[in-house]
Amino acid sequence: MIHREGHIILLITFLSLLIVNTLTLLWTVLAVQILVLIASVVVLGLFLQFFRNPTRNTVVNPGHVICPADGKVVVIEEVEESEYFNDRRIQISVFMSPFNVHVNRNPVSGNVTYDQYHPGKYLVAWHPKASTLNERTTLVIKNDRGVEILFRQIAGAVARRIRYYIHKGDQVEQGQEMGFIKFGSRVDIFIPVGSKINVKLDDNVTGGESVLAELDF
Repeated sequence: MIHREGHIILLITFLSLLIVNTLTLLWTVLAVQILVLIASVVVLGLFLQFFRNPTRNTVVNPGHVICPADGKVVVIEEVEESEYFNDRRIQISVFMSPFNVHVNRNPVSGNVTYDQYHPGKYLVAWHPKASTLNERTTLVIKNDRGVEILFRQIAGAVARRIRYYIHKGDQVEQGQEMGFIKFGSRVDIFIPVGSKINVKLDDNVTGGESVLAELDF
């Protein structure tokens, strides 16, 4: 399945490639025609894989924090979260390369208590300051046990189009699609200190399925 965020881009890409290949057939030699056709197939294939939206099977569990994005775990550390909690939290960051699925999903079920969009810079996604300086959205969901989980969609040097579909007051489900980041970036998740961490650095994780942590109720 192709994600709705890719429909217009894929249509424009297909029509552009169609025009280029038509002109190539009319005005160039066979060798050039073959090269352009191969390049066009590669480009279209890359766009199709980027906007793919595979089905994910989330095992809903109020004690689990589900990974909101596909990618690699690049940060696990205790930090001071200063935008919403103003206290110590465990930060887990997942880097999404252009080859990962870019659909973002809710880490827990519950009520959205905070959403905020921040314009900003476009530092590379793994830069330590990206979490606070880059364009980003901050979202907080409170589960039915009263525990709040904060997570951020962060734009990078290439990813400059963040989409999020949930807002303060919404009731959401764990694993449900909540947004999309175009062309590679990262997601930060902030969980309570004392939670059991189920991943380690450099682990490859799957959005909607991998359990990042277990909450300590």
